[in-house]
Amino acid sequence: MSAQTGAVLDAGRRVPWQTLVAGGLLAGAVVLAVRHWPVLDAGADRLVVADRGWLLLAAVLTVLTWVCAAVTVQGAVREALPARRLVAVQFAASAANHVLPAGVGAGAVNLRFLMRCGLAPGRAATALAVRGTAGAVVRFVLIGVLALASPGVLRLPSVHGTTLLLVLTGTAAAGCAAVLLSRLTRVRRWLACTVADVRGVHERPPRAAALWGGSLAFAVLHTGIVLAVVRALELPLPAGRVALAYLAASSAAVLLPTPGGLGSLDAALAWTLTAAGAPAGASLSAVLGYRLLTVWLPLVPGLLVLAGLVRTKAL
Repeated sequence: MSAQTGAVLDAGRRVPWQTLVAGGLLAGAVVLAVRHWPVLDAGADRLVVADRGWLLLAAVLTVLTWVCAAVTVQGAVREALPARRLVAVQFAASAANHVLPAGVGAGAVNLRFLMRCGLAPGRAATALAVRGTAGAVVRFVLIGVLALASPGVLRLPSVHGTTLLLVLTGTAAAGCAAVLLSRLTRVRRWLACTVADVRGVHERPPRAAALWGGSLAFAVLHTGIVLAVVRALELPLPAGRVALAYLAASSAAVLLPTPGGLGSLDAALAWTLTAAGAPAGASLSAVLGYRLLTVWLPLVPGLLVLAGLVRTKAL
């Protein structure tokens, strides 16, 4: 082996894994941007003639969603987390969430961050589960309130569809129960730790307010983004119907494990906006505008931030 070859191999061994991950993320960002360029171009063309004031408001609300996400994470743990880094992690996590399916990207980023902050893996996972549960409860309550205020907007599935859904849900629950019973000792320990963490969070009013208030604000802000885009496109839809359409669509999209809800949320949101009274083409334009602001424009910067956090070993 020549001296030059040995030097190259030694340099390769010294390259930290964080640098390799950062390079992979940057390459992924470029591939995603090129692959989905028609979507970016179409969304931009439709938004050129939209009201810029409403679009600016939607952009501001998008930035605030990352702050609210940081608040909810802080509310789910008892320990104080570094605020600036926490917000940067949420920005990076939102980008990672659009690369991996079913929230895996954001969950992995937040889990790694909490562990870097000194939390044990079990406690970090419990905190994220508590945060996710709070968000789901808030969305369920908002949907119920808006459904009562705007009757007829949501259409319940048929009796056959409901029966099938109940059967599938019961089967899944029975399977989970069987697995849990087979590991009863570990389940008891996990439940004890979970109850202790949840109790510790709710024994501190500021933490509980951050968890539940942040979850509510997060859902309201995303709803506000859709509403602002709808107003920018001059669609004559009541605010309540738009809010209900988004909350129902985003909740339904969770059932399909696509990266960031891409595809599933788009179809569900376009359908619910059309059901709320918007023309089909205008509904598609609203969805493209929402996606452009919340996904495509922040995607590459978010992945750059993620790469930087990985390289500096903050994750």
